[in-house]
Amino acid sequence: MSIKQAMPEKLQAQIIPYLAPTIKEILINLPTAYQNQLEEIRLRMGKPLCLHLMKSETFITGSGKLTRSAEEGYLVKEDDITRTLAAISGNSVYALEEELRRGFITIRGGHRVGLAGKTIVENGQIKSMKEFSTLAIRIARELPGCGDKLMGQILDDNRLPYNTLIISPPRCGKTTILRDLARQLSRELSVVVIDERSEIAGCFKGEPQLDVGPRTDVMEGCPKALGIVMAIRALSPQVLITDEIGRYEDTQAIEECLNAGVRIIATAHASSLEDLKRRPVLQEIFKQQSFQLVVVLSRRRGPGTIEKIVRLGQTGG
Repeated sequence: MSIKQAMPEKLQAQIIPYLAPTIKEILINLPTAYQNQLEEIRLRMGKPLCLHLMKSETFITGSGKLTRSAEEGYLVKEDDITRTLAAISGNSVYALEEELRRGFITIRGGHRVGLAGKTIVENGQIKSMKEFSTLAIRIARELPGCGDKLMGQILDDNRLPYNTLIISPPRCGKTTILRDLARQLSRELSVVVIDERSEIAGCFKGEPQLDVGPRTDVMEGCPKALGIVMAIRALSPQVLITDEIGRYEDTQAIEECLNAGVRIIATAHASSLEDLKRRPVLQEIFKQQSFQLVVVLSRRRGPGTIEKIVRLGQTGG
């Protein structure tokens, strides 16, 4: 089954059933061509229903017609937010204490629902959330083979990956490629995925909903720095994969990982290598020469476009 065939089926079976009746009626007959391109459904209370497609953003009318005009879009009501959230949470949203603290809920299929509303803060930490005003339903996509080009360039003579950092602005396919690299590497190697935001494996009740490979263990919802150390001590990985590094503790944990002889593949937000080097937290990584390769992605020819592969210490791409 092709990706284009699978995506509408996922939308109909895994996303549509959670939506409030009015939203469901609007989206259920969305043309297949747009279903294939759909990346996010965003419900903002009192604002027009918005769809993020691969190459554009559009509103949708109450009759299901796509429009560029916000004034023509269906205005999301409080009941739409309430009923959708009730379906997602099994009518017990406040039982999802940890999810509310993190600001998102992962549903079956690995899709993620981002939350906005009034936060409840205790001792400087977010304890929960209420009075929800936005639901951002991010549709998880699997693109088996999207990491093929990188796989041909990140393996050394021993068939182990170089320590690799993948960078790009948001929505350029970093996580999708990272997932495919985990899937392919785990055919031969022991892999651990530190999935702090449940985006790589998309676990639902402990089970990865997205294919990260046969020899992959997933540590979900764990801060990267803690997860890296735990994985080294408890799971004996040959390769460790994690998304969106950027805190000082991340850099320290990466050094511990490398000192233990574990290879690492990670991502970070940056528009270029120069932009990355200007970020104070990540400057330490370059001083320590933690990574051997940096891969720069863009959306120029669609998400996952490889703009450059830089071997650190070299000037070429």
